[in-house]
Amino acid sequence: MYTIGLDFLNINRLKEILKSKSVVQLSDDAKQKVEGCYSYLQSKVAASDKSYYGINTGFGSLCDVKIEKEALETLQHNLVKSHAFGIGDTVPPELVKIMLLLKIKNLSYGHSGISSATLHRLADFYNAELYPVIFQLGSLGASGDLAPLAHLSLPLIGEGEFWDSGERKVASELLKQRGWEPLKLQMKEGLALLNGTQFSLAYGVWAMIEGERLSALADLVAAMSADAFGCVMSPFDERLHLIRPHAGQLKTAKNIRGLLQDSELASQPKNVVQDPYSFRCVPQVHGATKDCIAYVKSVLETEINSVTDNPNIFPETDAILSGGNFHAQVLALPLDFMAMALAELGSISERRLYQLISGQRGLPAFLTKNSGLNSGLMIGQYTAASIVSQNKQLCTPASVDSIVSCNGQEDHVSMAANAGTKLYRVVENLERLLAIEFMAAAQGLWLRAGKSGSAIEKVLESYRKIVAPIEEDRIFHQDLTKTIDFLKTVDALSIIDA
Repeated sequence: MYTIGLDFLNINRLKEILKSKSVVQLSDDAKQKVEGCYSYLQSKVAASDKSYYGINTGFGSLCDVKIEKEALETLQHNLVKSHAFGIGDTVPPELVKIMLLLKIKNLSYGHSGISSATLHRLADFYNAELYPVIFQLGSLGASGDLAPLAHLSLPLIGEGEFWDSGERKVASELLKQRGWEPLKLQMKEGLALLNGTQFSLAYGVWAMIEGERLSALADLVAAMSADAFGCVMSPFDERLHLIRPHAGQLKTAKNIRGLLQDSELASQPKNVVQDPYSFRCVPQVHGATKDCIAYVKSVLETEINSVTDNPNIFPETDAILSGGNFHAQVLALPLDFMAMALAELGSISERRLYQLISGQRGLPAFLTKNSGLNSGLMIGQYTAASIVSQNKQLCTPASVDSIVSCNGQEDHVSMAANAGTKLYRVVENLERLLAIEFMAAAQGLWLRAGKSGSAIEKVLESYRKIVAPIEEDRIFHQDLTKTIDFLKTVDALSIIDA
């Protein structure tokens, strides 16, 4: 059980909640804040003829159109339905789950005017593992992630679809099966649901969880490749990094030293003075990515614990303030930054792969015993090069773009949603690149006389139960898919910290 309240929720805790499949509920203090804000708003609007944006007015450039009190419920329902204008690929259910949790957290602070009944219903969806069907395209990342959040909200009013055990099902039918009546949204509720950054933020949170895992995995694979290539150990000496003490650089060098501290191969005499940059500069390149991840993590955690709809309501000071907390520029820039940082882990991985298959340092060309008759891992580098090239294209920043919308009312937008969906693809590509390098490093170590570090040998022992060493050519796509699946089970963070 996870009780959503006013306390600070960090990404590590959020990761535990998602992994443990905890059910969620609102804390007593959150209920009190939510109900107090809702009651304040109802009485405030009932006692006044004043216009409040999105509460008793139209939306966007229609903000000056006053809506009669008897039509306020219709206003909110129309908002949700009309803004469900998404298209494209569906958002993976695992990300919709994150969106739901983030939306509940965002609304639990009691500054949005939403009812506790609506929040409880969102929690019901989360706990029943019913995830609304959402589409990737449609958000500008400025007035909130409007289209995606509209699709998230449709099932509340008996519309739209759910993911249920991996299948798309009509929401109204599933509501009926559970005895849940569609909700009648009250003033401000539709706007509170649609305003916010939870689509972009969910992609960022997912990428952070995966990015931390893959960053550690990149260190493990790089250590394997360094041993397979016969690299010297001086580039990882702590003294070098203490005189340029960036945190990520220090951490990466320490990780490599720890993984290779008891390696027979690493301790063997070398007849080279220096290694290519893709090996020698692992601490500097991987370390810079770690520093980026640390920065982006701090931004994401602030956003997780923020209120990002509009207008915001402050019952304690009798104020309803219209502002711009839905603008996702604070996410767009870091998401672009993280995509570039993670793509660099893939770029340098491909270069190490290239060196491993090049027929140098006593290794056969393409890491196969009978080069010529066998092509070995030749095309693995082609595949890696194509993925690296695609990542470079995906790293064109979304945050530098802005297209005017809503008759000029929304005249600067962040494009954070596009930054998030591009980042998702970069993360997937990075995992594939590390898997190809892992295949090559494992093959290189198999061809060497001597053992690598004990932690690496333990990983290889498990791997060889799934993918055998390469004796002759076979369909390597099958090896690659098995390797990707295997690496999902490898907890490189724990291996490194052991």
